[in-house]
Amino acid sequence: MSWWGKLAGGAFGFMLGGPLGALLGAVLGHNLDKGLRGLEQEEHLGPGDQERVQTAFFTATFSIMGHLAKADGRVSKDEIALAKLVMERMDLDSEMRKAAIDLFNQGKQPHFPLDEVLDQFRRECRRRSTLIQMFIEIQLQAAYADGRLDTAEEQLLLHICRRLGIPEFLFRQLQRMVAAQHGFAAGAGARGAGKARRRPSLDDAYAMLGVTPEATDAEVKKAYRRLMSQHHPDKLVAKGLPEEMMKLAAEKTGEIRKAYEQIREARGF
Repeated sequence: MSWWGKLAGGAFGFMLGGPLGALLGAVLGHNLDKGLRGLEQEEHLGPGDQERVQTAFFTATFSIMGHLAKADGRVSKDEIALAKLVMERMDLDSEMRKAAIDLFNQGKQPHFPLDEVLDQFRRECRRRSTLIQMFIEIQLQAAYADGRLDTAEEQLLLHICRRLGIPEFLFRQLQRMVAAQHGFAAGAGARGAGKARRRPSLDDAYAMLGVTPEATDAEVKKAYRRLMSQHHPDKLVAKGLPEEMMKLAAEKTGEIRKAYEQIREARGF
């Protein structure tokens, strides 16, 4: 049974507790008390358990996405479209889609406990740095929904990274990669507000791999192998990425591969 099936069926309950458990409790209602009672009886379930991490990832992803969308004072149509696009790519069933939308709306509330949610999410992920990076990439994609990253969004994302232990240089690298990703992503018309998409440039390809045009062939190949390993869907799911997000990881590996092939063609190796 999947993590969501166990959650909805009460077999896994709200073992999270804390602010993430409270957010889910508000979404799914009366099962909260039942889950908290279960937590007392099954203390062997601690931070790092796969299904627990999957639940935390899902909850944090959509609630913080809503909070980020409100960072500049208003939630744009593009930002709402991006959130819905992520849900569509995940092929969420009606119950999970409703939960994701409700979490997004909770994140927009003025008293959303951002730091508490981030602290618990970090504890649940433990040292799974690639999983936290995937989380940041998804939030960056949401921030770029309207085609740009404004100051309020950037400052909030930097705060999120500091809270999750992501250094600024890594955030800037992920930022460049996500910006370049717009040149490789397929079927993302909602992000571009209906504007025609340009063909990805060679500079986009280098940014997508996190290297510069001055990088050696060996450095390009190393960066490609590293990114493909980090975004491998099966590896991410094993670390706690919800199964429903495997498609997002698969799309990312496809974009990384396209960027690499473009560089290979240009360099002739």
